[in-house]
Amino acid sequence: MVMIHRIFAGAFALIAASITVAAPLPRATPESQGISSAAVLDVVNALDRDIEGVHSVMILRHGHVIAEGWWAPYTSEFNHVLYSLSKSFTSTAVGFAVAEGKLSIDDEVLKFFPDDAPENPSNNLKAMRVRDLLTMTTGHQDEPPTSPDQMSAKSFLAQEVPHLPGTHFKYNTAATFMQSAIVQQVTGETVLEYLRSRLFEPLGIAQPVWDSNFEGINLGGYGLRVRTEEIAKFGQLYLQRGNWNGRQLLPADWIDLATSRQVSNGSNPRSDWNQGYGFQFWRSRHNAYRGDGAFGQFCIVMPDQDMVVAITSGLRDMQAVMNIVWDKLIPAAEGKRLRRNRDAHEQLQQHLASLKLPTVEGAAAPDAAAKHLNKKFSFTANEQGFEHVTIRPADGNSVTIDLRIGDRDVSYDCAHGDWRKGSGFLPGGRPGQALEEPFAACFAWANGDTLLARVTAYETPFQLRLRFTFSGEELTLESESNVAFGPTKRPNLTARTE
Repeated sequence: MVMIHRIFAGAFALIAASITVAAPLPRATPESQGISSAAVLDVVNALDRDIEGVHSVMILRHGHVIAEGWWAPYTSEFNHVLYSLSKSFTSTAVGFAVAEGKLSIDDEVLKFFPDDAPENPSNNLKAMRVRDLLTMTTGHQDEPPTSPDQMSAKSFLAQEVPHLPGTHFKYNTAATFMQSAIVQQVTGETVLEYLRSRLFEPLGIAQPVWDSNFEGINLGGYGLRVRTEEIAKFGQLYLQRGNWNGRQLLPADWIDLATSRQVSNGSNPRSDWNQGYGFQFWRSRHNAYRGDGAFGQFCIVMPDQDMVVAITSGLRDMQAVMNIVWDKLIPAAEGKRLRRNRDAHEQLQQHLASLKLPTVEGAAAPDAAAKHLNKKFSFTANEQGFEHVTIRPADGNSVTIDLRIGDRDVSYDCAHGDWRKGSGFLPGGRPGQALEEPFAACFAWANGDTLLARVTAYETPFQLRLRFTFSGEELTLESESNVAFGPTKRPNLTARTE
């Protein structure tokens, strides 16, 4: 490890000069990069037709963007929550710190937090190294706390370590937090600050946002938000083994270590979660590797095809997304430039430009619904905190849903047949969700007594689905989320007019 450390440090010393901010990735037709537009359209059609909840896709071949699309109301200029795809960025920060000689992956974890260690640390805890944090082999049987108000070096070190570190794979978000905490300990900067000049600015990652724990340490294992193209750039940097515009940002040896199989994590040949694990990167089938996050946040790197795929989503079946990439995209990657096909390319571009999450089906303003409008309905006491609701007509094609939730007044302006953007609170309290989120909302009347609405927080995977059913002076509210870390459906609530 000492020799590798010296190689890293020596390589990094050669690139200490200032780095100009990167331009957007170059664009090209699929055919010019050896893939037919028809094949790419088949991939996009499958994501659109067969997978519910894809938010964006960007496909790179030979460093060029050959396809990009966002499902409205998601757009190219907004960040998206990455969840555990954040982990790959955190391990990158560790790589920079190793390259600068600030730490070694063979350092014992306890050495960085002497004041947070238990009074009598176990031999297994003493044996835990930074390498074990990177490979999810800390020796834990049960994961330490991971919520922002509990996760800390102290809570991590207090957790029992029944297995010898390095011998037992256990997915462990708190272990990634510890990498963030160590980087902050040895550099005096949060991971977000530390990566700004080393990674974010060189790649043109303009406005990264990273949530922190109660001590001001970036969460590491989740909480990062960047744009789709910035995910793709990150993948392209790794595909190029740390080189960006002729500069070696991160040592190639580190890239090789981080993306190779360091530990085994299963034996199912058909599962992309059983192909081995590197330094916060998953090995994948087809000699690929990836960073990924809950509900379908992907940075897939395919060295054999010289390709990168970036995807953001709000979906449940992540394997189905990768199956489309393997089954439809990889076979289409040819080794030579193809003849231009203007018609197929125009068809692809038109489809990419028209992508849209489905809105609610139904009428805009049936006459029978008028009697339910502009009335205040008060809910019976409930654990969800809903107090009252009023639905107001805004114009012929929109309504406003005014809700009181706990101590918050929330208004959702909803368009019919389209998405109307706003900003506010979404109930449910989800990790990685801010109190105030930009959202887009739509509505329709299923009949004169039933209003349906969807509210999409378009920097997150989450969509809130509401169903208001009126019966005389009473109202029933049914609500659920498209995805969640627990149950998606909430208990029905009842309300009456005042």
